[in-house]
Amino acid sequence: MPMTHDVAGTAALSICESLLLALNDRNILPQHEIVGILRDAAAAHSNDVGEDAAAELHKAVADLINGILAGGNSVRRR
Repeated sequence: MPMTHDVAGTAALSICESLLLALNDRNILPQHEIVGILRDAAAAHSNDVGEDAAAELHKAVADLINGILAGGNSVRRR
């Protein structure tokens, strides 16, 4: 069975992606704003410097967000 924080993190990611898509679909936020939100979130985690477990987690989070950006999962490319 997955750890609780893995389930919570996966649920949070899914909800956030759905919200970003809905905001874009309803013309509330344009695509470039959504991409900016994701870039800002990735940068916030990329800026954590260090060599402890928390720094590794921040790097993994930044890599995941950058992967979402590269794959276009949270923004319907038009």
